[in-house]
Amino acid sequence: MDKGRLEAFSDGVIAVIITIMVLELHPPHEAAWGALLEVAHPFFAYVLSFIYIGIYWNNHHHMFQAVEHVNGPVLWANNFLLFCLSIVPFATNWMGESEFAMVPTIFYGIVMFLPGLGYFVLANTLVKLHGPDSTLARAMGRGKKEWLSLVLYALGIAGAFVHPFIAFGFYMAVAAMWLIPDQRIERQLGS
Repeated sequence: MDKGRLEAFSDGVIAVIITIMVLELHPPHEAAWGALLEVAHPFFAYVLSFIYIGIYWNNHHHMFQAVEHVNGPVLWANNFLLFCLSIVPFATNWMGESEFAMVPTIFYGIVMFLPGLGYFVLANTLVKLHGPDSTLARAMGRGKKEWLSLVLYALGIAGAFVHPFIAFGFYMAVAAMWLIPDQRIERQLGS
């Protein structure tokens, strides 16, 4: 099967996810600079989640540059990733509105762990389809970056039991690690 429809569908779903997140931001009730403080937590949660969604979109795009075609298992793996990403607006809103209370921050970590797992499953499904000598397989290697992301998310979830800022440290570390589109794929495509 051609990969074009999968990419177009994924782009559309990700665009809707970002739109839903921004619609959950509500302006302050007063017309004063100080009133912005009442929306600081939801805004920070939105910025963090927007960065994550952007990272997934960028890396999804790069991964599919190294892919020739898709099959049924790839379609389902991609749908799993998109489903996991679609929960992000809910978790973002809850965490921001609760001013980073422990349970919503833990839930946010779980929700962020799931797309990490979804991306890992999708990448491995694509590698299985294209074979161990494919461009994608050479780029992905053993998937150390993906495994490290899952470990950092898990540490963030555990850290949230102590203090939400510990969780954010781990969550932001994952974002920082992926902020630049996957260089492994860039290198393989360039060679």
